Amino acid sequence: MSEAAASVAQTLSITKIASLAWRAWPYYRPQLKHLITYLLINATSGALMLGGGLVANDLFNNKILVGEPLQPLQATLLFLDDGYVNVAAAPVEGSDASETGMTDAQRGTVRNRLFVWGGIAVLLSAALFSLAWYYMVWIYQMINQDLRVAMMERAESLSLRFHDQSRTGDAIYRVYQDSATITNVLQQLVITPLRALVWMLWGVILLAFFSPWLGLLCLVTTLPIIILFRYYSPKIRRSAEWARQTNSDLTSRIQEALAAIRVVKANRAESQVIDQFNNDSRAALDAAYDLRMNIVALAMGVLIIAMGAVLCAEYLMAGWTISESATYLGGVISVVGFATWNLGAYRSAAGTIAQNARQGADVAQLWGGAQDLIVGLERAYYLLDQEPEVTEAQDARPFPSTIESVTWRDVAFRYNDRPVLESINLTAARGSVTAVVGATGSGKSTLMSLLLRLYDPDHGDISINGTPLRQLELPSLRSNVAIALQQNMLFTMTVAKNIAYASSNPTRAQIEAAAVVSCADEFIQQMPLGYDTELGERGSKLSSGQRQRLSIARAILRDTPVLILDEPTASLDAETEHRVLRNIAEWGRDRIVFVITHRLSTIRNANQIAFLQDGRIEELGAHDALMALEGGGYRHFVDAEIVSDSPGE
Repeated sequence: MSEAAASVAQTLSITKIASLAWRAWPYYRPQLKHLITYLLINATSGALMLGGGLVANDLFNNKILVGEPLQPLQATLLFLDDGYVNVAAAPVEGSDASETGMTDAQRGTVRNRLFVWGGIAVLLSAALFSLAWYYMVWIYQMINQDLRVAMMERAESLSLRFHDQSRTGDAIYRVYQDSATITNVLQQLVITPLRALVWMLWGVILLAFFSPWLGLLCLVTTLPIIILFRYYSPKIRRSAEWARQTNSDLTSRIQEALAAIRVVKANRAESQVIDQFNNDSRAALDAAYDLRMNIVALAMGVLIIAMGAVLCAEYLMAGWTISESATYLGGVISVVGFATWNLGAYRSAAGTIAQNARQGADVAQLWGGAQDLIVGLERAYYLLDQEPEVTEAQDARPFPSTIESVTWRDVAFRYNDRPVLESINLTAARGSVTAVVGATGSGKSTLMSLLLRLYDPDHGDISINGTPLRQLELPSLRSNVAIALQQNMLFTMTVAKNIAYASSNPTRAQIEAAAVVSCADEFIQQMPLGYDTELGERGSKLSSGQRQRLSIARAILRDTPVLILDEPTASLDAETEHRVLRNIAEWGRDRIVFVITHRLSTIRNANQIAFLQDGRIEELGAHDALMALEGGGYRHFVDAEIVSDSPGE
């Protein structure tokens, strides 16, 4: 186990556990009335089952088998008259004495009615518990849904800086797996233990009615159990943190291996991937085994202590039953026939003690599992605790109705203490196309990411029509800036739905018009179902050039005043590239277009070219003006023929 994992687990004191559980209250509160209803159903059914069990136990052992008269309550429940309560004395054969007892016919009637009521009780209990179980599942799913949505919203609100530093698999594991602990914590730390404790409390009270010594024995037994809980709880929490961290690493390994499957196969690295997966999987299994062993050790320890108490109680009750001693509160429990210790009283008390012992062992196992859940809940809260780096001002304004210019003023940005952009000054006017060029790693994509506020600059500001981006409403900003990414991410859906992704209910005519601008319409029309053709995962049925044109169509369809094209023609042939750029220039006549590219054919037609080198705009101007600079960086860039076939950032 890592030192960090051990440190986190060690700090999970009882106070912190209570604090973590309390933080779940906002997600429990909407379902509070349902939770209370569920608990009341359990408490009521538990009391009825315990009372009904006592009555049935006495009826079978003392009335049906022995023939003792019924108690008034028992006769009422069985719909029998007083003839079963006030039984006439009958002479004992071979003796002058007489005894009071039910006749064989009466005992048969009691037996038959007990079986009928028992069958009805079993059916009603099965129906009640089934409904209660489904009710419980519904409540838990609603709670889990609220937390997952909150976690996903927070993950979406965090800047790219956070996501760049985090493993995708870890975030997936937190949202999908760790979030589920909020309902399990409720179940294993609140509902199930509370229900078990209520049942155990009923049992202890009942045992105290039989004899105070039995109640005292139950209380004394709790002392060594508490010591076991204090010893094992920290060990279980440390194991739980280790287990969840290793499972998170395993999830990340799977995600990374499958996402890079083409690279793996191309480099014949399958055996290396399997070895890494095997190591991570074994670490996860070892951690899970260690966690379960500690939980089992705690449960076994509690069970051994509880069974010792059961044996002591059995010895005491057997003696009282043989001597027919009076029960402690015989007048209270005599309603079910236990005024003295008899066979029925012995079996009822013994069953109650055994049930309490089982409940104690179950609570111990639940508590052990709850330590794992608390660790998972803390991991879920970790994502919620991340404060968004990019936030919206309270008095934020909507995006301007008409765009005039986009300006960078003295913008600087650092990533992990490494300078990426420094002293950036750039202005793009409406109707212009600005090409952003430079070597890989010069900061081109970062410059455009700042315009979308995927990051915020460390120094300086970016403004639209003179209004800093920080003063604009964030959704309004991003809905007015479209970007066609170099990665060309497509989804397993129809061509039309892929183009319409992130657009608000576009018509088919608008979708087709956008495809015409990007020159995608020509190959779409040749597909079996045209725009209704289903694409494979990530657009695997298409060539890279076709995927790129669909990505451009998606950005065009959004019809925004600002368009960013990240290596838009890297996979296009020269003729298609020329037609796409001509269409975009016509479409963007009243818009501001930025093009990140290496390809000279794309660059030369731009209104201005921003040449980046080492995070600075070294040269700015039109193609011919920059080429006229002797020894200029842009001229050297062109002469070296670094074209857009190289992948961008």
